[in-house]
Amino acid sequence: MSSFRLRRSRQRLIDLDEVNAAVAALELPEAVYKTCPWQPRELVETGLHQWLRCCGAAMRDGQVVGMPSHAVDEAWHGFILCTERYAAFCAKAYGRFLHHFPEGAGPPKDSHGSMGQQLGRTVVAWHMVATPDETCVLWDLDSKVGVDHPWGVDADRVTAIEAELRAL
Repeated sequence: MSSFRLRRSRQRLIDLDEVNAAVAALELPEAVYKTCPWQPRELVETGLHQWLRCCGAAMRDGQVVGMPSHAVDEAWHGFILCTERYAAFCAKAYGRFLHHFPEGAGPPKDSHGSMGQQLGRTVVAWHMVATPDETCVLWDLDSKVGVDHPWGVDADRVTAIEAELRAL
């Protein structure tokens, strides 16, 4: 356990301004969309950018967040497969690699919590990175782009989490 702490202490602290700058500068190659046919592509790209910003906040705080969009997940998979570009982005944005923890790829870690808990943390992370008056497209993106079995976060749940955050 102490070796994990020692390793973590050597990692640079994630600066959300650096994450935002890296995401803003991110240019995605066509290959990212090989398994992501949904349109409009600009909406999926906005969702991926928002997701990557949420990941920065979660990583900074040692949290694991859930993916609220199948379409964005497919785009992220495509980005991960552009290994050199993805690794360079992760180094620039986070100072370390952002790993993917797909469901069913191994024994679940109790520390990750349920998918419902992870999605709740995604809502929290969004509020840490959102600019004033910026709308999150992640919660219902799949329905908007026509994913057959849409993922998402129910609007009532997002509202409840937002109210709880305001109360803090």
